[in-house]
Amino acid sequence: MELALSDARGHSLDLKGIGHAFGATVALDEIDLSVAAGELIALLGPSGCGKTTMLQIIAGFLRPSRGEVRFDGARVEHIPANRRRIGMVFQNYALFPHLSVFENVAYGLRARKRPGAEVTTKVEQMLGLAQMASFAHRLPGELSGGQQQRVALARALAIDPGLVLLDEPFSALDKNLRLDMQIEIKSLLKTFGVTSIIVTHDQEEALSMADRIVVLNKGRIEQIDNPDALYDRPASLFISSFIGHTNLLRGTVTETDRVLLDSGPEIDLGRSVQRRRGTPVTISVRPENIAFGAAEQPGAIPVTIRATVPLGAVSVTEGVTASGEAVKISQARAAGIAKAQAGETAWLAISDTSRVSVFSTPIEDVSKHQQRSV
Repeated sequence: MELALSDARGHSLDLKGIGHAFGATVALDEIDLSVAAGELIALLGPSGCGKTTMLQIIAGFLRPSRGEVRFDGARVEHIPANRRRIGMVFQNYALFPHLSVFENVAYGLRARKRPGAEVTTKVEQMLGLAQMASFAHRLPGELSGGQQQRVALARALAIDPGLVLLDEPFSALDKNLRLDMQIEIKSLLKTFGVTSIIVTHDQEEALSMADRIVVLNKGRIEQIDNPDALYDRPASLFISSFIGHTNLLRGTVTETDRVLLDSGPEIDLGRSVQRRRGTPVTISVRPENIAFGAAEQPGAIPVTIRATVPLGAVSVTEGVTASGEAVKISQARAAGIAKAQAGETAWLAISDTSRVSVFSTPIEDVSKHQQRSV
C-alpha cells in the first residue's frame, strides 16, 4: 500500500530562549533551535547535558521555566502532550504486552475515536510499511527487539503526527542489528516526510541518522551542524573530543601558520592560526589523518609504539610521544603491510593539515571548552 505523503507533512519547530531548572540545578540555559519541516535532528551529548529535558519540553511532558516552543509558528507551551500531534518512540518501546501488534498500532487511532474501517485501513498500511503485516496477531512478547521497534514506530506514525520523538530508540538492540535498524527507520521517517528528533548519547547513531546534530553540554548548545561539518570542523575542543576519536597534542604558536609541538616537531598548518606568537594551543588530529612516515619528513612526530589492535577493516596503532601524549593511528588493514611492534620507534606525519583544528583551551578541562576552532 502506497503512503500518501500529503497526509503526513511534518511541523516546523522553533525553541526560543528555552530555560529550565529543577530547584537550584539548571538543566537548560537559553536554548535557541529551529528545525525545518521534514528534518531529522539528533540531540547528542553526555549524561546530564539536558537532552532528555529538551525532549520532554518539546513533547509537552514538561513546561519550560522560560522561553517559547512553537510548532509551525504557533506557541504550544500551554498545550498538553496529547493535543500536540506528536508520535513517541520510547527507549523500551512501551508496547502494551496484552495487546496484539494490530491493537498496539491501532491504540492511538481508537483513542482519537476514528471510525473502525479507517482504523483497520490505517493499521494495515502502517504494518505494511514497517514490514510487520504477517505479525499482526502476535503479542509483543513473541517479537524480537527489532520487530518491537518497528511496531513502536508504526504506532507512532499511525496517528499522522507532525513530529516524531525518539528517545534512545536503539539502546536495547544488539550492536549488529543497530545499523540495519538505523537505516531502515531513517528511510521510513524520510518517506513519511515527518519532522523527527532523536535523543541519543551514541555518536555513531547520531552521525548515521541525522540531517543535523545538536550537541549539548551542561545545558547549553555547543554546536549545531551536519554530521560531516561537525566531525571535520568542530567548534570547540569539547566537540572535537566528544565526536569520534581524536588526538590532542599541546604546542605553541611560533609563526602565523606554524605550531611547535611539545613533542618536538614544528607543524606547518598552511593557514593562519589567528593567534599571537607564543600562545599555548592544543591541536586536534583525527586518527585517520595520521600516517606512518620517515624521520626526515617535515613535521614528523617521533613516538614509541605501545600496541596495535585489529578492528575488522582497519587497524589502530597507539604510540606515545616524548612528552607523554598518546597518539592513535587508524589505517586500512591490508595484506603484506607489517604491523608496528610494541617498543619500536616510529615516525608519524599528518596527512592533511587542513583538517587539523586548533584551540586555545587546555586539554585538562575539555568540559569547559567554548573557544572556536580555526
